[in-house]
Amino acid sequence: MQSIASGRPASMRPPVVALGTFLACLLLAPPAHASLFEGKTLDTVANVIAWIAIIIVPVVLLGAFWWVHIMPEKIAEERHHPQLPAIKVLCLLSLVFGGMLWPIAWIWAYSKPVLYQLAYGRDKEVEDPGGAVSLHAAPLEPVETPPAAAAAIVSEAEDVAALKQRVASLEMQLAAASAQAAGRARGAETGGA
Repeated sequence: MQSIASGRPASMRPPVVALGTFLACLLLAPPAHASLFEGKTLDTVANVIAWIAIIIVPVVLLGAFWWVHIMPEKIAEERHHPQLPAIKVLCLLSLVFGGMLWPIAWIWAYSKPVLYQLAYGRDKEVEDPGGAVSLHAAPLEPVETPPAAAAAIVSEAEDVAALKQRVASLEMQLAAASAQAAGRARGAETGGA
């Protein structure tokens, strides 16, 4: 589209027109106010905001910091992690050290304790019915052995006794052989002199 008066397109107007429009908007703009309030109301509102910023905000921030740092402990409790006491200690240490250990506690709370499972045969805590938490397996109930198993146990006991006798006789033979060898060595030393 071309302007009729100048013969130029509308997008090619001189920058003076844009500057004039901007200055006119500035001059006709109403004065700006810093606040909705004036006088004593403004002072009261400023005091309330200052007290909130000084007292409430730090308490809320400390509470949020604490809550975030005990989250790994809560997660470990939900998952019945067997190393819960260690995770609790790491969470407390994380609070002391400004959160530097918190990622380790978080990862530990979500990890599956593979080495613990290899050592103890399970990867979760075992809770006692009385409410106490135990990391040890419950004692096994005595089981009645069938007669065939009892005979096998007696047979194994006899085998063990026979093996003990055999080891004792071999130890005596070894002691006699070493005494005989020591006697020959002494005889060779004294007889050759």
